[in-house]
Amino acid sequence: MAERFERHKQPWNSDEVQKLHTLAKKGMGLKAIAKALARSEESVKARAKNDKLPIAKLR
Repeated sequence: MAERFERHKQPWNSDEVQKLHTLAKKGMGLKAIAKALARSEESVKARAKNDKLPIAKLR
């Protein structure tokens, strides 16, 4: 069963944004970043796109 996140439509705070940038630069995948930030993959993907951050596509 997929993990559910209880935080719906929460604004991003500066610590989360900084952590997103750090993890993306380390080359972590979308799933790992989402889990580390306790956010959905869609939320992380949207924020990364908004900040023009490339997310590694791990296979």
